[in-house]
Amino acid sequence: MDECIPVMNTGLRGVDVASSKICNVLGKEGKLIYRGFLIEDLARHATFEEVCFLLLYERLPKKQELADFQESLKQKRRVPENIFSFLKTLPPDMSPMDVLQMATPLLIQTDKTIGQPGIENTLYSAENLIAGIAIITAAWDRIRNKKEVISPDNTLSHAANFLYMLTGDIPDDETSHFFDTSLVLHAEHSFNASTFTARQVASTRAHIYAAISAAIGSLSGSLHGGANVKVMKMLMEIGSAEKIDAYINNVLNSGGLIMGLGHAVYQTDDPRAIILAPMSKRMGQIAQQPLWYELSRELEQKGKAAFKAKKQREIYSNVDFYSASLFYAMGIVTDLFSPVFAVSRVSGWAAHVIEEQFAMAAPKPSLYRPGAAYVGDYCGPDECVFTDMDDR
Repeated sequence: MDECIPVMNTGLRGVDVASSKICNVLGKEGKLIYRGFLIEDLARHATFEEVCFLLLYERLPKKQELADFQESLKQKRRVPENIFSFLKTLPPDMSPMDVLQMATPLLIQTDKTIGQPGIENTLYSAENLIAGIAIITAAWDRIRNKKEVISPDNTLSHAANFLYMLTGDIPDDETSHFFDTSLVLHAEHSFNASTFTARQVASTRAHIYAAISAAIGSLSGSLHGGANVKVMKMLMEIGSAEKIDAYINNVLNSGGLIMGLGHAVYQTDDPRAIILAPMSKRMGQIAQQPLWYELSRELEQKGKAAFKAKKQREIYSNVDFYSASLFYAMGIVTDLFSPVFAVSRVSGWAAHVIEEQFAMAAPKPSLYRPGAAYVGDYCGPDECVFTDMDDR
Protein backbone atom coordinates (compact mmCIF):
# COMPACT_ATOMS: atom_id res chain seq x y z
CA MET A 1 0.00 0.00 0.00
CA ASP A 2 1.26 3.50 -0.78
CA GLU A 3 2.60 5.52 2.14
CA CYS A 4 -0.11 7.64 3.71
CA ILE A 5 1.01 11.23 4.22
CA PRO A 6 -0.61 12.82 7.30
CA VAL A 7 -2.61 16.01 6.84
CA MET A 8 -2.04 18.77 9.36
CA ASN A 9 -5.17 19.43 11.42
CA THR A 10 -5.23 23.18 11.00
CA GLY A 11 -8.92 23.75 11.66
CA LEU A 12 -9.42 24.88 8.04
CA ARG A 13 -7.54 28.11 8.78
CA GLY A 14 -6.81 29.86 5.51
CA VAL A 15 -9.17 27.59 3.54
CA ASP A 16 -12.11 29.27 1.80
CA VAL A 17 -15.06 26.87 1.85
CA ALA A 18 -17.84 29.04 0.42
CA SER A 19 -18.70 32.38 -1.14
CA SER A 20 -20.54 34.94 0.98
CA LYS A 21 -21.91 38.46 0.68
CA ILE A 22 -22.52 38.87 4.39
CA CYS A 23 -19.27 39.77 6.11
CA ASN A 24 -15.63 40.54 5.41
CA VAL A 25 -12.88 40.45 8.03
CA LEU A 26 -9.70 42.14 6.85
CA GLY A 27 -7.19 41.09 9.46
CA LYS A 28 -4.18 43.08 8.30
CA GLU A 29 -6.14 46.31 8.01
CA GLY A 30 -8.19 45.74 11.15
CA LYS A 31 -11.48 46.13 9.29
CA LEU A 32 -14.81 44.40 9.95
CA ILE A 33 -17.49 44.86 7.30
CA TYR A 34 -21.17 43.84 7.34
CA ARG A 35 -22.60 43.78 3.80
CA GLY A 36 -20.26 46.58 2.70
CA PHE A 37 -20.60 48.77 5.81
CA LEU A 38 -17.69 49.35 8.19
CA ILE A 39 -18.42 48.28 11.75
CA GLU A 40 -17.41 51.73 13.00
CA ASP A 41 -20.18 53.36 10.96
CA LEU A 42 -22.77 50.81 12.02
CA ALA A 43 -21.80 51.11 15.69
CA ARG A 44 -22.00 54.89 15.49
CA HIS A 45 -25.19 55.28 13.49
CA ALA A 46 -27.29 52.07 13.45
CA THR A 47 -29.37 50.27 16.05
CA PHE A 48 -29.23 46.52 16.53
CA GLU A 49 -32.60 46.17 14.81
CA GLU A 50 -31.25 48.03 11.77
CA VAL A 51 -28.24 45.73 11.67
CA CYS A 52 -30.48 42.66 11.95
CA PHE A 53 -32.49 43.93 8.98
CA LEU A 54 -29.27 44.59 7.05
CA LEU A 55 -27.96 41.09 7.69
CA LEU A 56 -31.24 39.33 6.91
CA TYR A 57 -32.59 41.46 4.05
CA GLU A 58 -29.26 42.50 2.47
CA ARG A 59 -29.74 46.27 2.80
CA LEU A 60 -30.43 48.96 5.35
CA PRO A 61 -34.14 49.51 6.01
CA LYS A 62 -36.15 52.56 5.14
CA LYS A 63 -37.98 54.31 7.96
CA GLN A 64 -41.29 52.43 7.65
CA GLU A 65 -39.52 49.15 6.98
CA LEU A 66 -37.58 49.53 10.22
CA ALA A 67 -40.75 50.36 12.15
CA ASP A 68 -42.46 47.27 10.71
CA PHE A 69 -39.44 45.10 11.50
CA GLN A 70 -39.28 46.37 15.08
CA GLU A 71 -42.98 45.65 15.54
CA SER A 72 -42.54 42.16 14.09
CA LEU A 73 -39.78 41.40 16.58
CA LYS A 74 -41.89 42.72 19.44
CA GLN A 75 -44.80 40.49 18.49
CA LYS A 76 -42.46 37.51 18.50
CA ARG A 77 -41.40 38.22 22.09
CA ARG A 78 -44.48 36.25 23.17
CA VAL A 79 -42.66 33.07 24.11
CA PRO A 80 -45.05 30.22 25.09
CA GLU A 81 -45.51 29.69 28.81
CA ASN A 82 -44.65 26.01 28.45
CA ILE A 83 -41.06 27.02 27.68
CA PHE A 84 -40.85 28.78 31.03
CA SER A 85 -42.49 25.76 32.67
CA PHE A 86 -39.81 23.56 31.13
CA LEU A 87 -37.04 25.86 32.36
CA LYS A 88 -38.42 25.63 35.89
CA THR A 89 -37.89 21.86 35.85
CA LEU A 90 -34.14 22.21 35.27
CA PRO A 91 -31.47 22.25 37.99
CA PRO A 92 -30.57 25.89 38.71
CA ASP A 93 -26.85 25.17 38.46
CA MET A 94 -27.07 24.09 34.81
CA SER A 95 -24.90 25.98 32.36
CA PRO A 96 -26.93 28.78 30.73
CA MET A 97 -25.50 27.77 27.36
CA ASP A 98 -26.75 24.19 27.78
CA VAL A 99 -30.15 25.54 28.79
CA LEU A 100 -30.26 27.88 25.81
CA GLN A 101 -29.35 25.09 23.40
CA MET A 102 -32.10 22.88 24.82
CA ALA A 103 -34.77 25.58 24.89
CA THR A 104 -34.15 27.23 21.52
CA PRO A 105 -35.79 24.45 19.42
CA LEU A 106 -38.94 24.84 21.52
CA LEU A 107 -39.53 28.19 19.82
CA ILE A 108 -40.55 26.21 16.76
CA GLN A 109 -44.01 25.59 18.26
CA THR A 110 -45.07 29.19 17.60
CA ASP A 111 -43.71 29.23 14.06
CA LYS A 112 -46.63 28.96 11.66
CA THR A 113 -44.25 28.81 8.67
CA ILE A 114 -42.13 25.82 9.71
CA GLY A 115 -41.90 23.12 7.07
CA GLN A 116 -43.06 25.45 4.33
CA PRO A 117 -40.57 26.19 1.54
CA GLY A 118 -39.39 29.66 0.58
CA ILE A 119 -37.04 32.33 1.83
CA GLU A 120 -39.92 34.41 3.25
CA ASN A 121 -40.79 31.62 5.67
CA THR A 122 -37.18 31.23 6.81
CA LEU A 123 -36.96 34.97 7.35
CA TYR A 124 -40.03 34.73 9.59
CA SER A 125 -38.30 31.97 11.54
CA ALA A 126 -35.12 34.05 11.79
CA GLU A 127 -37.07 36.90 13.39
CA ASN A 128 -38.70 34.40 15.76
CA LEU A 129 -35.26 33.21 16.86
CA ILE A 130 -33.83 36.71 17.30
CA ALA A 131 -36.72 37.64 19.57
CA GLY A 132 -37.01 34.31 21.36
CA ILE A 133 -33.37 33.69 22.24
CA ALA A 134 -33.21 37.02 24.06
CA ILE A 135 -36.35 36.19 26.04
CA ILE A 136 -35.11 32.69 26.99
CA THR A 137 -31.73 34.01 28.14
CA ALA A 138 -33.22 36.65 30.41
CA ALA A 139 -35.93 34.31 31.70
CA TRP A 140 -33.49 31.53 32.65
CA ASP A 141 -31.39 33.87 34.76
CA ARG A 142 -34.46 34.89 36.73
CA ILE A 143 -35.82 31.34 37.02
CA ARG A 144 -32.56 29.91 38.32
CA ASN A 145 -32.47 32.68 40.94
CA LYS A 146 -36.05 31.92 42.02
CA LYS A 147 -37.42 35.16 40.60
CA GLU A 148 -40.54 35.67 38.54
CA VAL A 149 -40.13 35.95 34.80
CA ILE A 150 -40.76 39.51 33.69
CA SER A 151 -43.07 40.11 30.74
CA PRO A 152 -41.53 42.03 27.85
CA ASP A 153 -42.13 45.75 27.55
CA ASN A 154 -42.96 46.54 23.95
CA THR A 155 -42.24 50.22 24.41
CA LEU A 156 -38.56 49.28 24.70
CA SER A 157 -35.98 48.43 22.06
CA HIS A 158 -34.56 44.93 21.73
CA ALA A 159 -31.51 45.85 23.82
CA ALA A 160 -33.36 47.79 26.50
CA ASN A 161 -36.06 45.13 26.83
CA PHE A 162 -33.45 42.42 27.38
CA LEU A 163 -31.85 44.37 30.24
CA TYR A 164 -35.30 45.11 31.68
CA MET A 165 -36.34 41.46 31.62
CA LEU A 166 -33.00 40.49 33.14
CA THR A 167 -32.94 42.98 36.03
CA GLY A 168 -36.52 44.19 36.47
CA ASP A 169 -35.40 47.79 36.02
CA ILE A 170 -35.76 49.86 32.87
CA PRO A 171 -32.19 50.83 31.96
CA ASP A 172 -31.16 54.43 31.47
CA ASP A 173 -30.67 55.66 27.93
CA GLU A 174 -26.87 55.55 28.07
CA THR A 175 -26.75 51.96 29.32
CA SER A 176 -29.32 50.91 26.72
CA HIS A 177 -27.26 52.55 24.00
CA PHE A 178 -24.06 50.83 25.13
CA PHE A 179 -25.73 47.43 25.21
CA ASP A 180 -27.36 48.04 21.83
CA THR A 181 -23.95 48.94 20.38
CA SER A 182 -22.38 45.83 21.88
CA LEU A 183 -25.07 43.73 20.14
CA VAL A 184 -24.18 45.44 16.86
CA LEU A 185 -20.50 44.65 17.39
CA HIS A 186 -21.10 40.95 18.13
CA ALA A 187 -23.73 40.32 15.44
CA GLU A 188 -21.50 38.85 12.75
CA HIS A 189 -17.91 37.77 12.13
CA SER A 190 -17.77 35.67 8.96
CA PHE A 191 -16.93 31.94 9.08
CA ASN A 192 -16.08 31.45 12.74
CA ALA A 193 -16.74 28.03 14.30
CA SER A 194 -20.38 28.56 15.24
CA THR A 195 -21.27 30.18 11.92
CA PHE A 196 -19.60 27.35 10.01
CA THR A 197 -21.60 24.92 12.16
CA ALA A 198 -24.85 26.69 11.31
CA ARG A 199 -24.07 26.62 7.60
CA GLN A 200 -23.00 22.98 7.65
CA VAL A 201 -26.30 21.98 9.27
CA ALA A 202 -28.21 24.24 6.87
CA SER A 203 -26.49 22.51 3.95
CA THR A 204 -28.38 19.32 4.83
CA ARG A 205 -31.63 21.27 4.33
CA ALA A 206 -32.41 21.03 8.01
CA HIS A 207 -34.61 23.90 9.20
CA ILE A 208 -33.15 27.02 10.75
CA TYR A 209 -33.98 26.02 14.34
CA ALA A 210 -31.76 22.96 13.99
CA ALA A 211 -28.95 25.04 12.51
CA ILE A 212 -29.11 27.73 15.19
CA SER A 213 -29.27 25.17 18.02
CA ALA A 214 -26.15 23.53 16.61
CA ALA A 215 -24.43 26.92 16.41
CA ILE A 216 -25.22 27.53 20.08
CA GLY A 217 -23.62 24.18 20.88
CA SER A 218 -20.50 25.23 19.00
CA LEU A 219 -20.39 28.56 20.82
CA SER A 220 -20.51 26.77 24.17
CA GLY A 221 -17.04 25.30 23.58
CA SER A 222 -14.18 26.86 25.53
CA LEU A 223 -12.16 27.58 22.38
CA HIS A 224 -14.95 29.69 20.86
CA GLY A 225 -17.32 31.35 23.31
CA GLY A 226 -16.48 32.27 26.86
CA ALA A 227 -13.27 34.19 26.25
CA ASN A 228 -14.65 37.32 27.92
CA VAL A 229 -15.61 35.16 30.91
CA LYS A 230 -11.93 34.27 31.22
CA VAL A 231 -11.01 37.94 30.87
CA MET A 232 -13.29 38.85 33.77
CA LYS A 233 -11.93 36.03 35.93
CA MET A 234 -8.42 37.25 35.14
CA LEU A 235 -9.29 40.80 36.21
CA MET A 236 -10.79 39.51 39.44
CA GLU A 237 -7.72 37.38 40.09
CA ILE A 238 -5.43 40.39 39.61
CA GLY A 239 -7.64 42.59 41.76
CA SER A 240 -5.44 45.68 41.89
CA ALA A 241 -3.04 47.61 39.67
CA GLU A 242 -0.11 46.76 41.94
CA LYS A 243 -0.40 43.09 40.99
CA ILE A 244 -0.44 43.54 37.21
CA ASP A 245 3.33 43.32 36.63
CA ALA A 246 3.67 40.12 38.64
CA TYR A 247 0.67 38.59 36.90
CA ILE A 248 2.04 39.36 33.43
CA ASN A 249 5.50 38.00 34.27
CA ASN A 250 4.06 34.83 35.71
CA VAL A 251 1.80 34.20 32.71
CA LEU A 252 4.45 34.86 30.07
CA ASN A 253 7.18 32.93 31.89
CA SER A 254 4.90 29.91 32.24
CA GLY A 255 3.86 29.96 28.59
CA GLY A 256 0.33 31.07 29.41
CA LEU A 257 -1.97 33.59 27.78
CA ILE A 258 -3.11 37.05 28.75
CA MET A 259 -6.80 36.61 28.04
CA GLY A 260 -8.25 39.13 25.61
CA LEU A 261 -4.95 39.73 23.85
CA GLY A 262 -4.40 38.01 20.51
CA HIS A 263 -6.74 36.99 17.72
CA ALA A 264 -6.78 34.29 15.05
CA VAL A 265 -7.44 36.84 12.28
CA TYR A 266 -6.66 40.43 13.27
CA GLN A 267 -3.09 41.69 12.98
CA THR A 268 -4.07 45.00 14.57
CA ASP A 269 -6.28 45.85 17.52
CA ASP A 270 -9.73 44.38 16.93
CA PRO A 271 -11.87 47.30 15.67
CA ARG A 272 -14.61 46.19 18.06
CA ALA A 273 -12.26 46.47 21.04
CA ILE A 274 -11.46 50.04 20.06
CA ILE A 275 -15.17 50.88 20.16
CA LEU A 276 -15.84 48.97 23.38
CA ALA A 277 -13.02 50.50 25.44
CA PRO A 278 -14.54 53.98 26.00
CA MET A 279 -17.94 52.37 26.59
CA SER A 280 -16.39 50.20 29.31
CA LYS A 281 -14.82 53.25 30.90
CA ARG A 282 -18.07 55.22 30.95
CA MET A 283 -20.14 52.23 32.09
CA GLY A 284 -17.74 51.74 34.99
CA GLN A 285 -18.36 55.34 36.00
CA ILE A 286 -22.13 54.93 35.78
CA ALA A 287 -22.03 51.75 37.87
CA GLN A 288 -19.46 53.23 40.25
CA GLN A 289 -17.12 50.37 39.38
CA PRO A 290 -14.19 52.11 37.66
CA LEU A 291 -11.70 49.44 38.78
CA TRP A 292 -12.41 46.91 36.03
CA TYR A 293 -11.83 49.33 33.16
CA GLU A 294 -8.76 50.78 34.85
CA LEU A 295 -7.28 47.34 35.36
CA SER A 296 -8.10 46.42 31.76
CA ARG A 297 -6.44 49.54 30.38
CA GLU A 298 -3.22 49.14 32.37
CA LEU A 299 -3.10 45.41 31.74
CA GLU A 300 -3.50 46.00 28.00
CA GLN A 301 -0.65 48.52 27.89
CA LYS A 302 1.76 46.56 30.07
CA GLY A 303 0.78 43.20 28.59
CA LYS A 304 1.46 44.38 25.03
CA ALA A 305 4.84 45.82 26.03
CA ALA A 306 5.90 42.71 27.95
CA PHE A 307 4.80 40.41 25.15
CA LYS A 308 6.79 42.39 22.58
CA ALA A 309 9.88 42.38 24.79
CA LYS A 310 9.69 38.62 25.34
CA LYS A 311 8.43 37.42 21.94
CA GLN A 312 9.80 40.19 19.68
CA ARG A 313 6.41 40.66 18.07
CA GLU A 314 3.24 42.63 18.64
CA ILE A 315 0.04 41.37 20.21
CA TYR A 316 -3.31 43.09 19.98
CA SER A 317 -6.51 43.38 21.98
CA ASN A 318 -9.60 41.51 20.81
CA VAL A 319 -13.33 42.04 21.28
CA ASP A 320 -13.41 40.10 24.56
CA PHE A 321 -10.89 42.32 26.33
CA TYR A 322 -13.30 45.18 26.99
CA SER A 323 -16.66 43.46 26.57
CA ALA A 324 -15.96 41.65 29.85
CA SER A 325 -15.74 44.77 31.99
CA LEU A 326 -18.56 46.43 30.05
CA PHE A 327 -21.04 43.59 30.61
CA TYR A 328 -19.98 43.16 34.22
CA ALA A 329 -20.57 46.85 34.96
CA MET A 330 -24.05 46.44 33.46
CA GLY A 331 -24.81 43.83 36.11
CA ILE A 332 -24.63 40.85 33.73
CA VAL A 333 -23.14 37.87 35.57
CA THR A 334 -20.18 36.19 33.91
CA ASP A 335 -21.82 32.91 32.95
CA LEU A 336 -24.36 34.88 30.89
CA PHE A 337 -21.64 36.44 28.73
CA SER A 338 -21.79 33.62 26.15
CA PRO A 339 -25.61 33.56 26.00
CA VAL A 340 -25.51 37.34 25.48
CA PHE A 341 -23.12 36.67 22.60
CA ALA A 342 -25.79 34.34 21.17
CA VAL A 343 -28.49 36.99 21.68
CA SER A 344 -26.52 39.10 19.22
CA ARG A 345 -24.92 36.52 16.92
CA VAL A 346 -28.21 34.74 16.14
CA SER A 347 -28.78 37.51 13.59
CA GLY A 348 -25.56 36.65 11.77
CA TRP A 349 -26.13 32.92 12.07
CA ALA A 350 -29.59 33.32 10.56
CA ALA A 351 -28.23 35.37 7.67
CA HIS A 352 -25.72 32.62 6.91
CA VAL A 353 -28.38 29.91 7.06
CA ILE A 354 -30.48 31.87 4.57
CA GLU A 355 -27.50 32.46 2.30
CA GLU A 356 -26.51 28.79 2.46
CA GLN A 357 -29.97 27.58 1.55
CA PHE A 358 -31.21 30.23 -0.84
CA ALA A 359 -28.79 32.88 -1.99
CA MET A 360 -25.40 31.44 -2.91
CA ALA A 361 -26.01 27.76 -3.58
CA ALA A 362 -27.29 27.72 -7.15
CA PRO A 363 -29.02 25.77 -8.46
CA LYS A 364 -29.46 23.99 -5.12
CA PRO A 365 -27.62 23.72 -1.78
CA SER A 366 -24.51 21.56 -1.73
CA LEU A 367 -24.19 19.22 1.20
CA TYR A 368 -20.97 19.84 3.11
CA ARG A 369 -18.92 16.66 2.78
CA PRO A 370 -15.20 17.26 3.38
CA GLY A 371 -12.69 14.47 3.03
CA ALA A 372 -10.15 13.20 5.53
CA ALA A 373 -6.72 11.64 5.13
CA TYR A 374 -6.95 8.20 6.72
CA VAL A 375 -3.75 7.46 8.64
CA GLY A 376 -4.84 4.18 10.20
CA ASP A 377 -4.98 2.97 13.77
CA TYR A 378 -3.08 0.17 15.51
CA CYS A 379 -2.66 -1.62 12.18
CA GLY A 380 -1.17 1.50 10.69
CA PRO A 381 -2.37 2.56 7.25
CA ASP A 382 -2.75 -1.08 6.17
CA GLU A 383 -5.84 -3.21 6.49
CA CYS A 384 -6.17 -5.23 9.68
CA VAL A 385 -6.50 -9.01 9.75
CA PHE A 386 -9.53 -10.03 11.78
CA THR A 387 -8.73 -12.58 14.49
CA ASP A 388 -11.15 -14.75 16.41
CA MET A 389 -11.87 -13.91 20.03
CA ASP A 390 -9.76 -16.77 21.41
CA ASP A 391 -6.72 -15.69 19.37
CA ARG A 392 -6.66 -12.02 20.35
